[in-house]
Amino acid sequence: MPAVKLRGVGKIFAAGAVTALREIDLTVGAGEFVSLIGPSGCGKSTLLRIVADLETPSSGTVVVHGKTARQARLDQDYGIAFQQAGLLDWRSVQENVELPLQLHGVGKRERRARSAELLEITGLTDFARRLPGELSGGMQQRVAIARALARKPPLLLMDEPFGALDEMTRERMQGELLRIAEETGAAVVFVTHSIPEAVFLSDRVVVMSPRPGRIIAVLDTGGWGRDGDGDVRSSEAFFSSVAAVRAALHEGHREPRAAETAAPTSAVGRDVR
Repeated sequence: MPAVKLRGVGKIFAAGAVTALREIDLTVGAGEFVSLIGPSGCGKSTLLRIVADLETPSSGTVVVHGKTARQARLDQDYGIAFQQAGLLDWRSVQENVELPLQLHGVGKRERRARSAELLEITGLTDFARRLPGELSGGMQQRVAIARALARKPPLLLMDEPFGALDEMTRERMQGELLRIAEETGAAVVFVTHSIPEAVFLSDRVVVMSPRPGRIIAVLDTGGWGRDGDGDVRSSEAFFSSVAAVRAALHEGHREPRAAETAAPTSAVGRDVR
């Protein structure tokens, strides 16, 4: 069963004044890592919010693990991390991470063990008892990522979760995200503005046109980061994959009207190691 299946999804805001998305068709397989990339304002985040049932599509259908988006949200079948951390100011770092587990009736001992594991992964063990207001923006975002991973959900929805992190922490978190997704079998839908990040993390990169957002290319990038070798970022073949995604983005900017009617293309971005 696919993790996410979108058919003919569109979104119109402001009483028809702004068409954000048009005719989005996309299937994300179980355990697949798919990144959405495109120019600012193309509807990437809106599409993610539609999958999460935080926005209602104006047209089309959304199925998450065989359920309606609403039912998947009620069943909490996914973890989600936004650009903003969205932490509860009155709960400690540890308590924020434990919140999804607590809401599902997980016992205190198990909650503590899981939160300790995630705080270790995100480099926050020494800050477990701090309040969010005592942390930097990047550290708050790491707490939000740990919280999204707490229940080992079968689907992770992530909207530029590493944008506020320094480069070294960002690369470490990319590796940890892939490791956790591999261990849990979770599918990931990941919004980013970083082409190298999308290529490193993803099995496929979905390139979107300027508004109204449409899928103009789907590139098979092969999951460069799955082998746990950060050195691939320096390889010639990796740069070729990055160049292919960049070319698709530039093509979308040059011919935005054509992108509205053209069918998505597919390209293989990883033919050698």
